[in-house]
Amino acid sequence: MTTWISTTATATATAAPGTRPSAAARPVRWAADAVSALREGARLHLDYSAQSLWRVDRTIEGIRREEAPYAAVETVLRGFGAYAGEVIVRATGGEWWTSGGDHWVRTPDGRLWDPIDEARRCWTGDGSLRLLCREATARRS
Repeated sequence: MTTWISTTATATATAAPGTRPSAAARPVRWAADAVSALREGARLHLDYSAQSLWRVDRTIEGIRREEAPYAAVETVLRGFGAYAGEVIVRATGGEWWTSGGDHWVRTPDGRLWDPIDEARRCWTGDGSLRLLCREATARRS
């Protein structure tokens, strides 16, 4: 993992100012798809604020109660996780990182967060995107 981090850090450091690293392309699209689907299907407005993650957690809870099979909700959960990651990126100035098909958010303090996995944990009843965001955006002393 060290090689991956230093290679990615070098690539990010040499990117043109104001551009996002290529690792952000897929999660940003997944997040936008989730926002659009909730706006059109459930009439929920998501504004990339930390407060909006409460609605996402409640939506995941509702899906869980319906007992849909994981295969049927996997893409939706990925979108919700990517949305939470984008909330964290925007709130902290963090960035998306990727390796082996997995996507994480790295906050400026160097911590790595896995909001996509946290969305899966929410679906099993053992996670919260709202609490993940709260922890990721809390200032460390």
